[in-house]
Amino acid sequence: MKRLPVISIVLAIIILAGLVSGCGDTASKGIKIGMVYELTGNTASYGTSAANGSKLAFKEINAAGGVLGKQIQVVTADNKGEPAESTNAMAKVISQDKVIAVAGFTVSSCGIAASAVAEANKIPFVAAATVNPKVTVDERTGKVKDYTFRACFIDSFQGRVGADFALKGLNARKVAVMVDNSSDYSKGLADIFKTAFAAGGGQIVAQEAYLQKDQDYKPILTKLKAQNPDLIYIPGYYEDVGKIIKQARELGIALPILGGDAWDSPRLVELSGPPGRQQHLLHQLLLHRGQKPRLQQIRRGL
Repeated sequence: MKRLPVISIVLAIIILAGLVSGCGDTASKGIKIGMVYELTGNTASYGTSAANGSKLAFKEINAAGGVLGKQIQVVTADNKGEPAESTNAMAKVISQDKVIAVAGFTVSSCGIAASAVAEANKIPFVAAATVNPKVTVDERTGKVKDYTFRACFIDSFQGRVGADFALKGLNARKVAVMVDNSSDYSKGLADIFKTAFAAGGGQIVAQEAYLQKDQDYKPILTKLKAQNPDLIYIPGYYEDVGKIIKQARELGIALPILGGDAWDSPRLVELSGPPGRQQHLLHQLLLHRGQKPRLQQIRRGL
């Protein structure tokens, strides 16, 4: 079901484009849509899953007769989970493949880079799961971008929800934060969480930075442990967070560890250790589905 909001927006754009321009030169060849995702690299679990869902949705649409009597032709590109590669992939599907719209992207920094290309070429772009506000808002002017859209919640929502859960669900009053300094997503979500947590009466007792693809997190974790927090908040991506959790447990840190939507991959549990300890992931998955988590079960797992 997660693919439906993205596809629905894309279809609306296709119909609008068709009404305005007759879909250009696509009358005999169908309607070309670019689909750019993180198919390789450090966040490939997200991109591959989302791309498979999109492919299935487009297949179902074509089987039902397509759009405006035309079949959708999907042009796939890999952004490799990197902003520079995202710019290249977006430029390719627009300039070389001549798509009329682009869908995809699950990493905020990649979506921000891609949106600049879409805006410059006046090509509609629907981001699937990029939660940083800068994806759709020009930070220089503060205005909403003309051609970039998204089909997910944003950090200002999930940061507040995370802080509320830390305060009321886990009874945390002192929190230590680990931030990926190479990620717009991580830095933005951390700021929102910290503001909301402090506004609710909590205290941020420490913050440490790491970089994506680091391997040894024990020095940072040792510093955080020394501050005696009730909880560690890590708004990072699953590959890094899985390793951080594993090393934290090896250091004897048995505190609850909380994060955001970027944890949403089976790889996190594989990397972090025994699933019984990773019930914190359950909370994030249930949030996505609008269900109330069983807090006692989560606390026992933590």
